[in-house]
Amino acid sequence: MKELGRGIVRSDALRRALCRVIALYIRFVYATSRWTTEGAERGARFHRDKRPFILAFWHGRLLMMPMAWPRDVPIHMLISGHRDGRIIADAVGHFGITSIAGSSSRGGLAALRAMVKQLRNGDCVGITPDGPRGPAMQASHGIVAAARLAQVPIIPLTYATRRRRVMGTWDRFHLAFPFTEGLHLWGEPIEVPADADDAALERYRQLVEDRLNALGNEADRRMGHDVSALTPSLPLPSGEGRGEGASDNSDPADLAPCDSPHPALSRRERVQEDPGGQRAEEASGR
Repeated sequence: MKELGRGIVRSDALRRALCRVIALYIRFVYATSRWTTEGAERGARFHRDKRPFILAFWHGRLLMMPMAWPRDVPIHMLISGHRDGRIIADAVGHFGITSIAGSSSRGGLAALRAMVKQLRNGDCVGITPDGPRGPAMQASHGIVAAARLAQVPIIPLTYATRRRRVMGTWDRFHLAFPFTEGLHLWGEPIEVPADADDAALERYRQLVEDRLNALGNEADRRMGHDVSALTPSLPLPSGEGRGEGASDNSDPADLAPCDSPHPALSRRERVQEDPGGQRAEEASGR
């Protein structure tokens, strides 16, 4: 299999064909499924104000992320230069997403400079902070360093589907199946102060990691999956993953305590939906 993978990457024709198939599969899954998006106003607010931000999502939840992004808004995605990264770069290119070669964790100085340049130019940047090789669902420091230097917020995003397979890869890749139900969840923006020292950067790094894991668990739970064996049980901040209207204050001290009004990720409790506070958008296929 390794030799086959190398052969695909070395052959431009084979790589382009594979990436075309991947892009078609993403569109097919999206078009044949019923999707709900919550919290998209958090990103749309920045789009309207022409303010860039860093979009953060786990490597294992990459597949359906292009369908959550508006096609008329430029975004550059940080993608590693190894063979898997080249395939991903070509596949997301079918959705108008350009790539920045590099890693948020390995040899990241050039990639950091490239990200900051794009952000200062007014474009958004997408990062998988656990890529390219993990550990899975653990954020590297690169994402908060970029946010501090460019002075832009980090907005977490996740998705889950009712029908799927969690692959045995390092990132626990979520392979969505067609003819299902899906959910995209946008989280609250996380602002990293320009004067944040190393200790503060570590707190914000942990905050990004906790928010992404909490969102992922919430999306999985609402799609009917048991989250107890996947990640630590972390509550969402008040209002997050529940539609609009939550506070924009993203200080690390705001991590919700165990008596949070939304203990959505408890292994035994299930949050009752709040029809008055939930704002969902039914998305049609692209």
